[in-house]
Order: sequence, then C-alpha cells, then structure tokens
Amino acid sequence: MTDQLWHDTSADPDRRAQALLAAMTLEEKVAQLGSAWPGNEQLNGNVAPMQDVFAQSGVTFEQRREHGLGHLTRVFGTAPVGVADGTERVVRLQRGIVDNTRLRIPAIVHEECLTGFTTYGATVYPAPLAWAATFDPELVERMATAIGADMRSVGVHQGLSPVLDVVRDYRWGRVEETLGEDPYLVGMLGSAYVRGLQSSGVIATLKHFAGYSASRAARNHAPVSIGPRELRDIILPPFELALAAGAGSVMNAYVDLDGVPAAADASLLTGLLRDEWGFDGTVVSDYWAVAFLATMHRVAASPSDAGALALEAGIDVELPDALCYGTGLIELVRRGDLDEKLIDRAAVRVLRQKAQLGLLDPDWTPESDVDSSIDLDPPENRMLARHIAERSIVLLANDGVLPLATSHRRIALVGPCADDPLAFLGCYSYPNHVLPRFPEFGLGIEVAGLPLALRAELPDTEITVAPGCGVNDDDRSRIAEAVAAAEGADVCVAVVGDRAGLFGEGTSGEGCDAADLRLPGVQDELLSAVLSTGTPVVIVVVSGRPYALGTHADHAAAVVQAFLPGEEGGSALAAVLSGRVAPSGRLPVQVPRHPGGQPGTYLHPPLGANSDGISNLDPTPAFPFGHGLSYTTFDHSGLTLSAERVPTDGSLDITVDVRNSGDRAGSEVVQLYLDDVEAQVTRPVRQLAGFARVDLAPGEVVRITFTLHADRTSFTGRTLRRIVEPGTIGVYVGRSVADLPCSSSFELTGPVREVGPDRVLTTPVRTTVLR
Repeated sequence: MTDQLWHDTSADPDRRAQALLAAMTLEEKVAQLGSAWPGNEQLNGNVAPMQDVFAQSGVTFEQRREHGLGHLTRVFGTAPVGVADGTERVVRLQRGIVDNTRLRIPAIVHEECLTGFTTYGATVYPAPLAWAATFDPELVERMATAIGADMRSVGVHQGLSPVLDVVRDYRWGRVEETLGEDPYLVGMLGSAYVRGLQSSGVIATLKHFAGYSASRAARNHAPVSIGPRELRDIILPPFELALAAGAGSVMNAYVDLDGVPAAADASLLTGLLRDEWGFDGTVVSDYWAVAFLATMHRVAASPSDAGALALEAGIDVELPDALCYGTGLIELVRRGDLDEKLIDRAAVRVLRQKAQLGLLDPDWTPESDVDSSIDLDPPENRMLARHIAERSIVLLANDGVLPLATSHRRIALVGPCADDPLAFLGCYSYPNHVLPRFPEFGLGIEVAGLPLALRAELPDTEITVAPGCGVNDDDRSRIAEAVAAAEGADVCVAVVGDRAGLFGEGTSGEGCDAADLRLPGVQDELLSAVLSTGTPVVIVVVSGRPYALGTHADHAAAVVQAFLPGEEGGSALAAVLSGRVAPSGRLPVQVPRHPGGQPGTYLHPPLGANSDGISNLDPTPAFPFGHGLSYTTFDHSGLTLSAERVPTDGSLDITVDVRNSGDRAGSEVVQLYLDDVEAQVTRPVRQLAGFARVDLAPGEVVRITFTLHADRTSFTGRTLRRIVEPGTIGVYVGRSVADLPCSSSFELTGPVREVGPDRVLTTPVRTTVLR
C-alpha cells in the first residue's frame, strides 16, 4: 500500500489525511476518535476522577483495536515500568494495532508531563507554580525541550501539558499545577513550554479549556459562574498566546460555564477556538469528561448521546477510553441521528496529526519509534531541575538572619516537610501520582533531602532534625521535641507546608481543595511553639498554594516560599539558605494575610482593594504579586517614554535603568504594570504588561526597554467586543505590584479601535548593558 497518497511524505499532511479518510469505513473512522488504556486495571486507586467507576467497561484491548485506534493512554504512566520494559510494551501494543488492522495506522501515545515525563525513574522537575516564580520563559522552554526529548525517545507523541488555568482562588487544589494568577505571565510561560515540548517532536496539549480554575468555592469540578469579561480578559488570553506559539492540541475543562458543560459547548470549542481563533489541531477530552455529560452533568441520556453531544461541540478524541465514541456513534450515524460529516471532521484532524508526527510514513515501524537505552534522569536533567528550583525560591522577608552565617554553630531543622522527600514533589510527579499504589517500588529516583544538603553546605554546623508533627494530622506529641531542638539552637529553620496527592490523599493537588488557607494539620501550633522560644526562626513554606501565615510572618526572622521545587529542591533550598545561591524567585500569586473567606487575586478594580468606610475587611495581602527579596539590592531609575501621545493603533518604547546597588551578584525581575485611568468598564488598578529577568554583577547597570503596542491595553467593552480606547494609561515599573518606584503616563489618541485575535499579544523586551 506504499503507493497510496497518505504514505507520500512529500504531500501536504492535510492531503494525506483526506486521502486516508476517503479509504476508511465508518468503523475505521470512528476508531480514530477513540482511545484505550491497557493496564489501568493494575492500579489500586484512582489517578483520574472516578476511574474506578468508568474503567470497568468490560471491553478488551483486542476488541478496542479491532478497526484501529486513535490514542494509547498512559503506557508509561500507569503501573511502574522501566525504560526497557516500557518501550517493549509500546512496541507490542503498536505492533498489535498495525498488524491486526486493514490500514495499519498506529496510535498516538500520550502521557502526562506536568513536572516532567510522568513515568517511573524520570526526572521530577519543580511544579509549574515554581516555574512561574522564576519569571523566566527561556528556562521553562529549556525544561520542556528536555521533557519532550525524553518522551519522544520512548515512543510518546503527545504530552498533556501545559496547564493554562489562571488562579482565581488559592483554595483550589490544582493551584500548584498552574502558572499563577496573571494571564500574561501564564501565557508567556505556557507558550515557552509549548515551544520547547514541540521542538522535540511531542504535541503540547493546552488545558483546561476553559474556566476550570474559577469554580465555585474553589471545589474541583464545581460550576463556574464568571461573566463574559472575566472569561475573555483573564481566563482566555493564555490560550491565545499558547496557540500563537503553535500548540497542536487543546483539552476541555470538566466544569460547566453558566450551566453549559465545556465538553458540550460548541460556542467555546468550535465557535471561539476554531472559527474565531483559527485553531486547526485536535481537541481531546479530559479523562471521562464525555461520559460525565451523562453521569455527572446530566445533559445527555446515554453514553452514545453524550458522545454525539461532545462530537458536535468539537471534541475530536475521547480520552482515556472510548466509552462514548465507540459503537454507539456508529449506530447513531446508521439511524440517521448523527451526521457522518461530524465523524469525518474529527477523524481528519486526528489523521493529519498522525501525518505530522510521521506515523503515516511508509518506513515507520513500532521498533524504530523507540530507544530502550535512554536514561530518563541523567545528570544534565538533574542539573536543569536544580537550576529551576534555585531560581524559583522566593525570599519573602528577612531581618538579616539569612544567609545562614557560619557563626551559627547549631541549627534546628523542624517541621513536617524538613525531611520528607515527597513533600518537595508535585501531585503529577510519578512518586506522588502513582507510586502510593505501589509502595514496594520506592521513589524510582534520588530526591535530594534538605538535612543532607544543608549539612553539605554548612559542614561545620551541627544540625538537629525534629519534625514536630505531620503535615495533616492532629498528633501534637512531637511538638515538644521540636521546641527543645529550637531552644538549643542558634537558629531554627521551620519547614512547613503541603504533601501533594490526588483526590483527598494529600493537602495539595487534584481533588485536594482547602476550606481555608490555614496551614494543614497542627502546623500553625508548631510554628507558635518554636517562635515562642526566642530563638530566631526562619519559616520555610514548601507548598502548592500560598498559605496565610498571620502573625507568624511578623514574628519570624525570615520567611521563604518554595513552591514544590522537585527532586533537586532540597539541594536548591540548602544553597539559598546557606547563601551560596542568592534567592531570585518572585511571587506568581499573592500570599494572603487572612485565611478565611474567598481570597481575591491582585487583578481587582478599585473597589476590590481596601476601601475605608465601605467594608471592614482589608484584602491587602501579606506579600504582593511579584514580590521577592534578594541578598543584594537593586535600584530602578530613569523611566522614559518615547512618546507622550500614542494613537490607538500605535506603540511606544518604555525604558528604565536598573542597577545592582549591593555587594554581590543577583537577579532582578523588572516588572511593567499599566493602569487604565478611566474606561467604559471597570479595569484592574494595576495589570502586568511585561517583565524582564536580568542577572547583574555588583554595580552593574542595564537598560530595559519594553516596546508596548496599544493593543496591549485592549479589553472587552460594554458591547462584549475587544477594544482599544483612547485615554490616559498609567505606566509603573518596579519590583512588585506594590513596589513601583518609577511611574509615568501616556495618552492613547484617536478613535475607539476594535481588535481581534490578530492583535499584538506580547510586549517585547530589549536589554542593554550600560556598565
């Protein structure tokens, strides 16, 4: 069959896909829209919501592959499997598909890759919230390139990342998976991840489209009741940015938006995504989301009706198994209740993607698609993981106790996260995601412990470890031991926070939502006890969300935030505490002052801020968005704008000089914020419009130039059209949204201008070394 057009590698992928589609039967086309999850029955517990309910379909893999298969689900990310056995399994499954089907079309193998390739023995990078704290797109792109290379080498073609949900409530369990609360930061880092992963030949999947993070009361899967402006101006922009970077796939959200489940929302998945934005890749369902239309949302009467509803809306592939995209769709077509053109529409998208991946090439074989000798956690990966972790650690407060001095002869290392390697890993890391169901396998990787790493950094210091309590239990019996250790030390390092897990198995992660923002368990009591000793206390929060520390932060000698920093997190944290590495992370989320109520993010209009005489509740955070200290200092000066008046279709340069005014090298994140002084709808008091991370030697000065197009001031107006409106735009540059030493303004002139998906989405930055 090598004379068939779909085998012609010189032909356009779309022509190849159309030719193959024309040769297929209805059964073969429907098979391309489905998936299979062989091996999920080996799991003792869920790694997807309600997996125990849906996984028992009674259909064998051999039956599922009878007419072909669209996707193979998590061959590496289910039961623990090494590289050699995993690649052998991929070859065997793919060989079973191509050797037993008429057209010999292999499946797309997909896998999770949020904190690295989610498989046994692979590098566990910091969680996405930690990437966000780096404010470093180039570093994220390097990481994603490495992740993609590892995945592609073992026969994986699609990665189910990045998560582009914008944080709206810190109590949501999946905050750790996000890139923070600002849509521009989320979009820039998400786009970098897309570029990196796809440069290695792995399709990136943007999720969760759309509104997932805005669920009521921050409950997983809860309804979403946001307005059209919040959707258009906060939730959707990261997806636009990542699609502009070439992302090949999108995954729907589980939630319903104003009563319409995203999996059944044609206006979202087709009208917006394809007709308005021009997306031509595949839309895949989140696991069981199509079946949820019948069982959870109750907008469909049966699995086949749910399948038809999702297909009509624009979901091309049902994951992780074909519960609804199977024989039921075939029967609906044959009865005349479903247009076969909808099957064709989805199937050709899947086939085009297979052509782009090389899966339709005449010389492709399962054996040639894998490398069974690769090391998935090599030294270069670990070095990169450590570098990201180091650059993500945020110094929130410091009275001078940090870096830890060599004069400190005795250090007490207390807290439940001080000596727990799993506390440093995210919920989608393989050790926290799958291995709790297989404890006999250990971690599969070496995770740098903080006590050992700190002893290596401070070899002449006596370090006593006393956890004091667990992460999320009410056992207070060990607090006295931690207090005794603190009393006998020159300084106490209290490491508190989270243990990531799934569906209530942890304090952070999917299905691990929080009622409020107090530290879990009795950790607050532990902090109170060690702070009362009089020994200087460094509070280190290792967590997947920000926690309200209350007065603990006021009484501590220093406060450090580490957002689940990965397998090298212990080494990175020790390096920062000892001073060998200067802290340089910045907060991608606020740290709230109070634990109760529904927290807001920094993107609020004037009445969202503290309002004397209106409300007795002050929402001002303990530490603002963008905040982060260093062991050196930076001065910002000389803000200049290239124009005072700019047409609504024009641009200007915004320039500021930054000097390292301290006595050691450090990194600064220069942040540009805008303020629309008067608009036809309420606008945020400040909104991030650009940023630049720069490394500076002592005394070094650089000039940062932001090129800002008027499109970057656009918003959704009263008629729900995106517009650029004339008027005054305030310009602020500095260290955080609350620390902006440089300010100016310019006037947008001319008529109101409507803009669309082709508008300017980014703010380019140039850096010039002055001295």
